[in-house]
Formats: sequence, C-alpha cells, structure tokens
Amino acid sequence: MHTAGAANTGTTILSLLHGSGLFTLPGGSLNEGDELEIDASGQMNTVLTTPGTLIFTINFGATLDAIAQFTSQAIALNATAQTNATWSLKMRGVVRSVGSGTSANILWTGEFTSRAGNGSAVVGTSGVFVIPIPDTAPATGTGFDSTVSNIIDLRATLSVAGSMTCMRYKLKHEAWRP
Repeated sequence: MHTAGAANTGTTILSLLHGSGLFTLPGGSLNEGDELEIDASGQMNTVLTTPGTLIFTINFGATLDAIAQFTSQAIALNATAQTNATWSLKMRGVVRSVGSGTSANILWTGEFTSRAGNGSAVVGTSGVFVIPIPDTAPATGTGFDSTVSNIIDLRATLSVAGSMTCMRYKLKHEAWRP
C-alpha cells in the first residue's frame, strides 16, 4: 500500500487501509500449509491517564463488512499521552484447512510494537512495548469460505478516542511446498 489509510479517530471498528491496500484473494487459491503474512505500520496518538485499549481484526469475506477471521486481545495503551508514536504490527497465519461454508481457517500469531503500549518508556528513553498476539495459546480463527474470492482487510478499534493511521501495509501469500 503506497497511500496512507484514513485516520481511525473514533471508538468504532474501522479499516486501517486505503482502498489501494485492500487485496482480493481469489477463490480456491489457498491450500493447507500456505502462509499469509501481514506487515503494517503507522502512527498513533493516545490520551492522558485513561488511554483505553486497542484491538486488531483481520477480516475475510466477499464484502468489506465481512466476518472478523481473527481478533486480537485488547492491548492496553500507555497512560502517558502519546503523539505521533510509531506502531508496527506483524502477523503470520498458516492455513489449517480449506473448503466451503465456514470450513476454512487460519492459525494467526504475531506481535505489536509501539511506545504507545502500556509500560513503554517516555519518548527519548530506552525501551518500547512489544506484545505477542494472541497473548494466550494460539488458536485457529473464525471459519470462512476459501472457495470464493475474499477481500482481506486489516481493522482496528480504539476503546477511547485517540487516533491511529496505517502508513505502510504489505500482505504476502506463500504457497506451501513439500
């Protein structure tokens, strides 16, 4: 994606991607063992004292308002207000099963990095927040239909008004090779 997505400034789940970053995965193009990788980054602002949480979702479906195939845990944000804090999200998914209806699923794992995360140091000092996603044992995401075309979208929800903008996004699909 070469164009930044619109700033997510509310508390409603919104796409982080510009329309040019949306990818349509053709039906039947996934096989068991294939891997998908999402690499995204941008900037975010949080509010003082009660910054709330951040949740990422990866949506798959025939329309933009498709099902959330994967939802992260609620990530606690830094109680010190952050302005233009860089964030980075790296997610990797392995296709566990394919098929119609809701029989296809992917196991996702990854990490979120930013000084906007809870426990990060003040700007200019050492240390940033890194949290594994999920923070409990990985599990397969919600089932989807891999026999039809699926639009893949990265979304975020802030529980308290702040802002988050995706400025770089890459989706990579690697076929499994024995």
